[in-house]
Amino acid sequence: MSIPFINRELSWLEFNQRVLNEALRADLPLLERIKFLAITASNLDEFFQVRVGSLILLRRSGRKAPDPSGMTPVQQLAAIRRRVQKMVEAQYQLFSGELCAALNESGIRLLATRDLNPVQANQVAATFHDSISPLLTPLAVVLGEDPPLVPALQLVVACRIADGETGEIRHALIPIPDGIGRRVPVSDEGDGASFVLVEDLVAHHAGELFPGEDVEATACFRVTRNGDIAVQEEDASDLAGEMEDVLAARMLSDTVRLELPASLPRDLGKLIQQVCNTSSEQVYRVAGPLALSGFMDLAFIPGFDHLRVEDWPSQPSPDLTPGDSIFDDIARRDLLLHHPYQSFEPVMRLLEEAADDPQTVSIKQVLYRTAKQSRIIDSLIRAAENGKSVTVLVELKARFDEARNLLRAEELQRAGAQIVYGVKGLKTHAKICLIVRREEGRLRRYVHLGTGNYNESTARLYTDISLLSCRPEYGADASLFFNAVTGRSKLLRFQRLVPAPTAMKPRLLDLIASEAERARQGETARILAKANSLQDPEIIAALYQASKAGVEINLNIRGICCLKTGDPKHSKNIRVVSIIDRFLEHARIFYFHQGGDPDIFIASADWMGRNLDRRVELMIPVEDSRARRRLLRILEAFFQDNTQASRILPDGSSEPIRPVGGEKKFRAQDHFFKEARRAAKARGHERAMTFEPHVPK
Repeated sequence: MSIPFINRELSWLEFNQRVLNEALRADLPLLERIKFLAITASNLDEFFQVRVGSLILLRRSGRKAPDPSGMTPVQQLAAIRRRVQKMVEAQYQLFSGELCAALNESGIRLLATRDLNPVQANQVAATFHDSISPLLTPLAVVLGEDPPLVPALQLVVACRIADGETGEIRHALIPIPDGIGRRVPVSDEGDGASFVLVEDLVAHHAGELFPGEDVEATACFRVTRNGDIAVQEEDASDLAGEMEDVLAARMLSDTVRLELPASLPRDLGKLIQQVCNTSSEQVYRVAGPLALSGFMDLAFIPGFDHLRVEDWPSQPSPDLTPGDSIFDDIARRDLLLHHPYQSFEPVMRLLEEAADDPQTVSIKQVLYRTAKQSRIIDSLIRAAENGKSVTVLVELKARFDEARNLLRAEELQRAGAQIVYGVKGLKTHAKICLIVRREEGRLRRYVHLGTGNYNESTARLYTDISLLSCRPEYGADASLFFNAVTGRSKLLRFQRLVPAPTAMKPRLLDLIASEAERARQGETARILAKANSLQDPEIIAALYQASKAGVEINLNIRGICCLKTGDPKHSKNIRVVSIIDRFLEHARIFYFHQGGDPDIFIASADWMGRNLDRRVELMIPVEDSRARRRLLRILEAFFQDNTQASRILPDGSSEPIRPVGGEKKFRAQDHFFKEARRAAKARGHERAMTFEPHVPK
């Protein structure tokens, strides 16, 4: 029997609309709005690379089978195009019609090359000659020959060129390398920050690249290519080498989107489509600068702090004692950290201490996405060089981070670490680190289990949960986990941890069914869950059954939600909210009431088929009573938010939740920051009031 199901791709686009809604808010500081707008554009880039690329491959294969929502690949592509066109129009109405004027009034001026005064024109001309022109490589387009290969997501200036003597017309392309900054600063009077766009500057000076010829017309374009190219692991004897081939293929794969200016010379438009082998349905014309994602750095331009939100610095955990070893803190009790309100520093300290600690025997860790300059990887390298046994599972199939992971894996290997490149046929997405120490003649295991990546950069921007513990059950399971993923054995016999793809979905289905049965027996039954995405049909069907039985279900889903709300038959007792705020909601927390003795979990996995069936993931039952109470308070706070939350509607779209009547405003992220700051201050005050007597040596 089919169940109500919202199309995954259209649900994702509605999530991106919620991000765009933040950029549309006139009450937000200007550069915060620019940031959200750039995020929506970056999100769309990845959406086209992965999701649209995959659908195009399905259509080309002739597949007509519908997805769970009943839509074929052809129907999905048509619906995506309609929705994206509407979204792109809204993006550019905002940028060109409102934000540019506001930036100009604030002293951040986007100038056209034709509007530069002589001093400014000379300045940017010098920048072009000294810093840009040497990096450009024009590519001729010759009729009858194979067109030049245009790299993905690069700005390219197409030129119509006339011979200065014969007048003969030809065409050429000028790709602008990624390493050249988007903004070219222009001297400005006062405290302003004027700039021109690099593509405008290249177009303006394009004639200098073709001596003896006249550049009659130019047009900028940008091509997005299919990024849904995977390693054929059955044939891959050298996974690292295969991954390098995939990265090269992705740069020049089939076109899935071509962005063009709203108006451009007809011959250049036709030429660009031929070069990119693009159909009209893949063309998106925009009324403003291409690649709005490139304006992200504008949000962080120095000297304009008054146009940004107030900083929320991460706070120290009150459970950590200054000067003590992190191992001593963990030995006292489990530590639960709520990032980024509480600092990620203890996680990095754990590895840095272990690297130099004479009692540490071994370190085992999974790395999925890491920072560019990673203290965590530096610690693992130092640990290996210090003679520790270091084993690192580096996931080479972490999409768009493959190149960095390859590079860092090679560094770790050179230092003496044992490297494992993931698990065949599955992505390893679990967030786990195991440290073994020799204490008083016995081995003791310390673990970090989390919901987010070992990435100190994103740890300042993403909300996640970390659990640090030396409970023997966690440690024993962590050892079994690493033995399984490095030794290719089965993920079985765990005491506490619940792994995917073997056990997590069955356990979740059992827990949901258990709540449903309790509701049928007249007991209080309740499910609270926070995840990034909800797409798995079996989980959704189970939630519908629980709703029918009378279970109260509150879901906080940031992004994709394929569950149809508001259906009187299936989802009467289900509420779904999504929160978009200054930090990206990334933690996964699940609560099942279980007759008043609740099961509470954190997890690396969303409720999606890919996470539950095709990835190595971990769901961790939290056993410390204080940590359990705190996780429940965190979950409940999201459903009190009436400032940044949106209600997911039956058609998959959403509407903002606002205070009603005399209700006070409540913003979950603001609440968490203030809570972390109060706790840190209270602990600091407590320590300051503690009297320590001087004891004679």
